[in-house]
Amino acid sequence: MWVNHQLEGGAETYNITPAFRLTGPLDHAALTAAIGDVVNRHEILRTTYVTDANDEPHQRIHPAGEALVPVPVVDVAPEDLTAAVDEVIAHHFDLAAELPLRVSLFRCSPEEHFLVLVIHHIATDGVSGAPLARDLTAAYAARLDGQAPEWEPLAVQYKDYALWQRELLGDVTDPDSLAARQAAYWRAELDGVPQPLTLPLDRPRPAERSRHGGKVDIVVAPQVAARLQALADERGMTMAMVMQAALAVLLRKLGAEEDVTIGNPIAGRTDEALADLIGFFVNTQVLRTNLSGDPSFDDLLAQVRDKTLAAYERQDVPFELLVELINPERSASYLPLFQVVFAWQNFAKQELEFRGLEAEFEQHIASTSMFDLFFSVALDEAGAVRGDLVYATQLFDRDTAEAIAAQYTRVLEQVAVDPSLAVSGVDVLGVEERERLVGEANDTAHAVEWVSLPEAFEAQVARTPE
Repeated sequence: MWVNHQLEGGAETYNITPAFRLTGPLDHAALTAAIGDVVNRHEILRTTYVTDANDEPHQRIHPAGEALVPVPVVDVAPEDLTAAVDEVIAHHFDLAAELPLRVSLFRCSPEEHFLVLVIHHIATDGVSGAPLARDLTAAYAARLDGQAPEWEPLAVQYKDYALWQRELLGDVTDPDSLAARQAAYWRAELDGVPQPLTLPLDRPRPAERSRHGGKVDIVVAPQVAARLQALADERGMTMAMVMQAALAVLLRKLGAEEDVTIGNPIAGRTDEALADLIGFFVNTQVLRTNLSGDPSFDDLLAQVRDKTLAAYERQDVPFELLVELINPERSASYLPLFQVVFAWQNFAKQELEFRGLEAEFEQHIASTSMFDLFFSVALDEAGAVRGDLVYATQLFDRDTAEAIAAQYTRVLEQVAVDPSLAVSGVDVLGVEERERLVGEANDTAHAVEWVSLPEAFEAQVARTPE
C-alpha cells in the first residue's frame, strides 16, 4: 500500500471515508476528546512512514497524547453539504508528514451535524469500521461524563501483527516455508492467465490507466436473494460464491474468454486477537473460472466452491508477493492477473449509539476506481442484495455501466430459478436492448431474414473497441 501510494502521488484513490449524520445536541469538546482517545488506542492511526538514506520505508509510531487530530467545525448549508464532503474526502495524504486520519465536522444547523473521517487505506479496511464505531461511541459517552473511557487494553497492535505475519510466512526462497508452499499453489493456479480480460469497453484502453471512476447501483430483489441463498445452502457454499459464479457467467456473456479471472478481497483476520483492531489486514485473491464446454451453472458452482475453499487455505501469502513471483505480463494500462473485482461485504454492521444523538452511518466514496469494474454488494435488512458497481470512466460510459449492472441482476434472476441452465442459455438482454439490437441488425443486413439474439449481442461485442 505504501508503494501504491507513492505511485499515485498521494492521490485520493486509497481514501476510506466513513461518515456519520448526527442529530441532536452535539458536544464538540467531547467528540474531539473521543477522537483523540481512539487515536491513542490504535497505534496504526498515529503512524507515519518515513524513508531512510537508502530510501527504505520505516514506520514511526507517535507517542499517545502527542498525535493530535483536530476536529474543525465548518458551517455549511444543507444544499452545499455534498460538495463540501466531496472536497474533504479528496484529500491527498503525505504519509511521511501527517497522520493517516483527518476529521471534519460540518454543522448544517445547531442540532444537525455531519461527521466525516478520512482514513488512508494503509491504516484501515472495511472490517475496521466496527471497532472504529464501537470505540468512538464508547469514548464519546465517557467524555460526556468528563472522564476517559475505561476499556480493556488491546491484546496486540498492528506492529505485532506485521512481525507475526513475517515470522509465519518465512522466507519464500525456503521451500519448507509457508510462503513457498502457498506460492507454489498460486503459481500453478494462475499460470497463463489471459491478459487483459476482454470487456465491452466504450473506448480503447489508453497507454496508462487513470483512477477516475463512477458508480451505479446494483439491486437484487429479496425474493431473488432468498432463492440464491437457498441455492447456496443446498450446495454447501456461501452466497458470495454463488454471486461470483454468476459474475463469471456475465463476463463471459459480455465477451470475455472462457478463462475468466476475478479478484476477491479477503478479510485476512485469521486470529481472534485481530478482531478489535483498526488496520489494513485485507488481502486479495484471484479466482480463476473455466467456462469452456458450455457448462451448466450447477457445474460452475461446484468449480467455484472448490477453488474458493482452496484459496482460503492459502490466503496468507500477500497478493503483491504473488505478482512478483508469478511475474505476469505487465502493462501500465491494466492491473496484472485481474481487472474485475467482486466483494461480498459480510462484515458486522455496527449499531451507532452516540449518547444523546440520533446517528446514521453513511459511506461517501471519492470519484475514483482502482479497477475496470468493482462489484461490491451485501444483504440489507429487508433481505435484498444491494451495492455498487464502480467503473473506470476512461473505459466505460455511465450508460454502459448501468447496463452491466442490470445484466448482472438478470443473470442472478435466471440462475436462481434454474441452476441447471447452461452458460449459453443465459440471456443478459433486456427488452429495450433486444429490440434495439434486432433493429440494428435488420437495418444493416436487409438480406438476412433473421438474426438470433445471441448473434445480435455478439455482434455488439465485436463492434466494441478492444
